[in-house]
Amino acid sequence: MTIKSSIETFGKYCLFIKRVFTIPDRWAVFFKRTVLEITKLGVDSIPLVLIIAIFIGAVIAIQMQLNIMSPLIPAYSVGLATREIVLLEFSSSILGLILAGKVGSNIASEIGTMRVTEQIDALEIMGVNSSNFLVLPKIIAFLIFMPVLVIFCMVTSLFGGYLVAIFTDLFPASRYIYGIQTMFNEWYVWYALIKSLVFSFIITSVAAYFGYYVKGGALQVGKASTNAVVSSSILILLLDVVLTKLLLQ
Repeated sequence: MTIKSSIETFGKYCLFIKRVFTIPDRWAVFFKRTVLEITKLGVDSIPLVLIIAIFIGAVIAIQMQLNIMSPLIPAYSVGLATREIVLLEFSSSILGLILAGKVGSNIASEIGTMRVTEQIDALEIMGVNSSNFLVLPKIIAFLIFMPVLVIFCMVTSLFGGYLVAIFTDLFPASRYIYGIQTMFNEWYVWYALIKSLVFSFIITSVAAYFGYYVKGGALQVGKASTNAVVSSSILILLLDVVLTKLLLQ
C-alpha cells in the first residue's frame, strides 16, 4: 500500500466515521440494537476471555518463578510481577489483539455479507443512514462492555496464578497473594481500562469500515475480514506505544 492510497483510505475512514456518528432516526430501535450487540459482541466473548486469561495467568506465574529462583529475591515477587504484567499489558493490549480476531472478523464478515447481498443498498433506498443504523450500535455496545471483559481478564489471570500455587509446590499461595497486594498502584487499573476503550473503538470501527466497503462476492468478504483483523492489530500495537507514553510518563 502506497502513501497516497494510505492517505485516501484514512480520509475515507474519517468520512465513514462522520456518517456513523450522527443522531439516530429512531432511538427505540437504536437502544434495542445496542442491547443485542452487547449480547453478541460482549457477553458471547466472556467464555473465550476467561479460558485464555486463566491459562495465561498460570503461565506467567510459572515463568516468573522459574526465572527469579534466587535467595536474594523475595518469594512474593512472583505475585507482584504477575500482577504488573496482567494489569499493564495482558488485560488490555493482548486482550485487544485477541478480540480483534474474534469481534473484528465477526463485524467485518456480517456487514460485508450485507453489502454483497445488497441489504445495505436496500436500506439506503429506503432513506436510512445505513452506516449509522448498522455500525453505531456495535461501537457503543463494545465500548460499554469492553471494560467488563478487561476486569474479568484481570481477575481470572491472577486466579490462574493462584491455582498454580495451590496445585504445585513452585511457590506458596500466601506469598503469591501477598505479592499481588504489595505496592499496588490503582492507576494501572485505570490505565488498562482507558487503553481498552480506545482499542474497542479501533476494533469495531475498522472492522465495520472494511466490511461496509466490500466489493464483489463471498471471496472479497473473507479478504475484508482478514484485512480488518490485520489493520486493527497494527493500530492496537501502535496506539499501545502512544498511550503508554502518554499515560505512564
